[in-house]
Amino acid sequence: MPRSVNAVASRARRKKILKQTRGNFGSRANVWTVAKNTFEKGLQHAYRDRKTKKRNFRGLWIQRINAGVRLHGMSYSEFIGKLNKANVGLNRKVLADLAMNHPLAFEAVCKKVK
Repeated sequence: MPRSVNAVASRARRKKILKQTRGNFGSRANVWTVAKNTFEKGLQHAYRDRKTKKRNFRGLWIQRINAGVRLHGMSYSEFIGKLNKANVGLNRKVLADLAMNHPLAFEAVCKKVK
């Protein structure tokens, strides 16, 4: 009895990955083995960098809050300490947005904390 191979499913599987590697440079886009490796490595980077993105944004927010707070004569750590003591429930993302886009509102928060 001849060997049965499901070529339709194999082709579909390859096509799915080759479609996702379109736009890559050279053989990374159209040579199956290279494209598969590139695609899998890309998924690893995506997984890792979803965590890194959170880290980077937190750092950015801290820098923005620090810059805003220094205009009002405090340091970042001093501000966060007083914020927690005053029981103000604003997170760093919101505080950074206030410091950047709404300086009057941020000034009000600083005065409340002082």
